[in-house]
Amino acid sequence: MKTLVIVIHSDLENSVINKRWIEELKKYPGKYAIHELHSLYPDERIDVEAEQQLLEVYDKIVFQFPFYWFNCPPFFKKWLDEVLSHGWAYGKGSGYKLKGKKIALAIAAGINKEDYDASGRYKYTLEQLTAPFEITFDYVKADYKPLFAFYGAEHNATAERIQKSAGDYVAFIDEL
Repeated sequence: MKTLVIVIHSDLENSVINKRWIEELKKYPGKYAIHELHSLYPDERIDVEAEQQLLEVYDKIVFQFPFYWFNCPPFFKKWLDEVLSHGWAYGKGSGYKLKGKKIALAIAAGINKEDYDASGRYKYTLEQLTAPFEITFDYVKADYKPLFAFYGAEHNATAERIQKSAGDYVAFIDEL
């Protein structure tokens, strides 16, 4: 079964990490379905029914995005608010359509890993800062998995690290 990779990035053309990850995934069209939200919805008007139908087809879903201002891109939040609707994803009479589906985040973070620590510059780990996603996907009864991250995109994005991360990303998805 293919894995659905939902990419939320407003400027993929100038991306380094996310663009490289997509290039790697595209080498395996039989394994990964890449769904680029900004390309599909440049006006950010989401076809909620189409998105829900797409999610129902896959058992493994990865949300790939850059992490900035200690959060996800705003379009991802909008997507969550609209697509994970009452009666479809949760609530009375809901089919809990994401129940049991494996869901993970793949994040490109500009900041170095050591800065994301209780004793680091930003006091919290990336896992702590992304806890709302874990809670959200637990709430809709999905099987939330640990995240995948590339740290230091602003300061440490050497060609070797980026190349290695692309292979590591594929392995991460395959192990979900």
